[in-house]
Amino acid sequence: MDTKYALGIIGLGVMGRSLALNFTRHGYPPIGFDLNPHLPDDFKVAVAATVPDLVAALTPPRILFLMVPAGAPVDSVIASLKPHLQKGDVIIDGGNSYFVDTERRVKDLAKDGIYFIGMGVSGGESGALWGPSLMPGGSPEAWPHVKAMFEAISAKAEDGDPCVGWMGSGGAGHYVKMVHNGIEYGDMQLIAEVYDLLHRGAGFSNAELAGIFADWNTQELRSYLIEITSKILTRKDPDTGKELVDVILDEAAQKGTGKWTSQTALDTGAPIPTINAAVESRLLSALKEERVVAAKALGHASHFTGDKKALVAAAGQALYASKITSYAQGLSLLRMASQEYQWNIDVSQIAPVWRAGCIIRASLLSDITNAYRRDPALPNLLLDKAFTEATLSRQAGWRHVVQTAVGLGIPMLATSSSLAYFDAYRSEILPANLTQAQRDYFGAHTYRRIDKEGAFHTDWEELHTH
Repeated sequence: MDTKYALGIIGLGVMGRSLALNFTRHGYPPIGFDLNPHLPDDFKVAVAATVPDLVAALTPPRILFLMVPAGAPVDSVIASLKPHLQKGDVIIDGGNSYFVDTERRVKDLAKDGIYFIGMGVSGGESGALWGPSLMPGGSPEAWPHVKAMFEAISAKAEDGDPCVGWMGSGGAGHYVKMVHNGIEYGDMQLIAEVYDLLHRGAGFSNAELAGIFADWNTQELRSYLIEITSKILTRKDPDTGKELVDVILDEAAQKGTGKWTSQTALDTGAPIPTINAAVESRLLSALKEERVVAAKALGHASHFTGDKKALVAAAGQALYASKITSYAQGLSLLRMASQEYQWNIDVSQIAPVWRAGCIIRASLLSDITNAYRRDPALPNLLLDKAFTEATLSRQAGWRHVVQTAVGLGIPMLATSSSLAYFDAYRSEILPANLTQAQRDYFGAHTYRRIDKEGAFHTDWEELHTH
């Protein structure tokens, strides 16, 4: 092939094709390759017949962008590329790979002088085509080679800044994307719980709720997920004429990134109860047959009889305050993970990248960006003055919603977990002193004291015998 291309894209599924068109539109013509190409007739991007042909069509340092399923397929593609690459070439994995795999690939390829980037790509098909949020990390030496093209194809925030930034070394990029997806799980669950409280608990119709969500989308709650929720609630099912949301089975699937977030947070020692509750809510939803039996045996939720208008206002406040705590948890996890894995993630650079293009894009992210610009070392979002005031001023509505849900028997795992996290985080004293005493009683695990240094053990049984 005589023509030289800016990069090669391996994997021409929906996401790969959309990214190829995006690169083309911005002056970075790619050449594609797919083992089993099923390309639409109007796809006008060059496609190589073999991997050697693909590599030969590129000018060193060659940039290979992988859009293949996570796991073994990524390793398989890397193995097929390696014989044809040379020092300084760059491989980019744009799938939802597990960050541990990315760490391994960065180290393995470094032995041959090949640079590897593990990059989170958020925004789905539309984002890939018109501007995704990009979270690259891996070999720092690779970033200057791809920075301009990534900035060109990425989504742009309202201030014009590109929604891409270098996340850090090793598996940092895929870790940030994983936590993004965990926050996304939390966001979706918080919205679903408010919908449930107002629909099943307070009797609001889908049409009324569509109006409520549309109204919220003009205010502080403005976000992609609130916007699509209002649209979903108006859609009719062409087969039955019923409202479509009412004919969808209440059993939520998951691909694993939310679960990974919970698992790694436990390993890191970071409390993220909102995200954990969202993962657990999906697991509970999967117990459909058991829930049908349990509903007959254990009864069902009762109906709200109070001030419905006041409940809607409180629900908006609870949703906003819960979202703040969910982001606070996710960003604190990223700070702690960066220290543990020595990635040097700049947490103040993450929120700006999420302002446009990605699924969790929201006006709230501009406020979060400003908070970290005020204090890049901010340990927790709740300690920023603006967010301290935002949560405290909505506290009454937040508590009203959780208390109402508990009274009715409507489950709000994520909303109540958010409030409990808020209350635990602001508690100068927690009952862990009793837990420590119990551990020392049954296992001689020792405890520390508030009045002197060192580890102490008490013979608790001996005290009881006197």
